[in-house]
Amino acid sequence: MNPAALTAAAELNFARIQVLLAWEEGGGERKLVGVWALQSRRPVPFWPMLLEALPYNYAFLSSPVVDPVCVDEVIAAFFAAIEKSPSLPKVLSLQSLDAECPSYPAISRELARRGIEPLMLSEDARPFVTREFGVKRSGSTRKKLRQEWKRLSALGTVDVVNDRTLDGARQAFESFLVLEKASWKGDRGTALLSDPRDAAFVRRLFQDLAAQGNASVALLRVNGEPISAQVLMYCGATAYTWKTAFDAHYGKYSPGALLIDKITDELFAGPDITAINSCAIEASFMGQLWAGRRVVVDMLLDIGPGKSLGYRMEAGRQLGYQHLRSLRDRLRRWLSPGTPKKPAMAAPH
Repeated sequence: MNPAALTAAAELNFARIQVLLAWEEGGGERKLVGVWALQSRRPVPFWPMLLEALPYNYAFLSSPVVDPVCVDEVIAAFFAAIEKSPSLPKVLSLQSLDAECPSYPAISRELARRGIEPLMLSEDARPFVTREFGVKRSGSTRKKLRQEWKRLSALGTVDVVNDRTLDGARQAFESFLVLEKASWKGDRGTALLSDPRDAAFVRRLFQDLAAQGNASVALLRVNGEPISAQVLMYCGATAYTWKTAFDAHYGKYSPGALLIDKITDELFAGPDITAINSCAIEASFMGQLWAGRRVVVDMLLDIGPGKSLGYRMEAGRQLGYQHLRSLRDRLRRWLSPGTPKKPAMAAPH
């Protein structure tokens, strides 16, 4: 929800962004106490419009930015503004909503006050680490990382760089884009460079954030050549591991995990960063490196009276999509080498 990110999305027509601003009035100058950027769009052609709380594709949190002193009043004002606006859709999709920030219980309270029961689509735990808790310092994963670093070091000079200057960050981002395009994502057409519109947006997004000191790319290099890249974004005292890529030729050395392990220690060694959010699912490799978790939820709701046809259509679409993904994952597990093809007997309990 950084203004630079919202401006990039709006000016490149990458998303149709609606920004809600909550102001505290009385007793002097008005004070901004809440910001919530939403995206109005049709998920598929000829579909009813809805509001999505991820303001553009590639955003990773949908939580509003609210002054904690008046969080209940601000959340109530946000929902009232959506309800009263003749131009805003009333069906609201909240994806990747941080369930551990102050605005989440305030949202739950406001929905209960309105008699709205949201459709809870999912609840996930993202790997999350703080300076005080979450870094696994022992165990089989730590031992394996030490072994992989030693094996990689036998190939030449190995180092990790995270250049926070604008020029350095921009060059490192291009290295990341090249690595990602050469990976399986490029083969499947899902790499950022596979779509010129996406590539133009993320370059503008990254450059504008890097100009503020709010984005960089950590590189794991062998003899000066990047073999793994981790795009980092920063907000306050939190770093976000936004995107990652690595050279498949070095895959047996676990370069992505090695880079995250090293950059975690480097970020916490400085005075500015106290927490790192993985932006990844619990089953990702970061879940093996970090013991901490942070809950995020996906929900769908209708702010208008009752359940509209648009809400019912979107609920069916999202539930159907979840079901298809579940079937896909089960099929992949079935086809994976070494996966048992018969269900194991469960212990009695």
